[in-house]
Amino acid sequence: MVRTLKSIIKDLAQNAVMIAEEEFGSGNGQAKKQTAIEYIVKNLPFSEPIKHIISFLFSKLIDELVETAVEWLHRQKEIQGE
Repeated sequence: MVRTLKSIIKDLAQNAVMIAEEEFGSGNGQAKKQTAIEYIVKNLPFSEPIKHIISFLFSKLIDELVETAVEWLHRQKEIQGE
């Protein structure tokens, strides 16, 4: 279950970071991060009470996966020459 949950959050984090980057552009790191976290929690495929429990219990994991997704996005931009 945890491995599957981690995979779900990882995929959501990549989408969330791309959406936050498009919405805020460069800068505004904290706002982008908060937007990404909210996107992840909102889009978890569970009921609302379970989403809140997951966001509380796995907040550190969610934060780490958002950071990893940010690094991934920066690498993608470097590869594309942006």
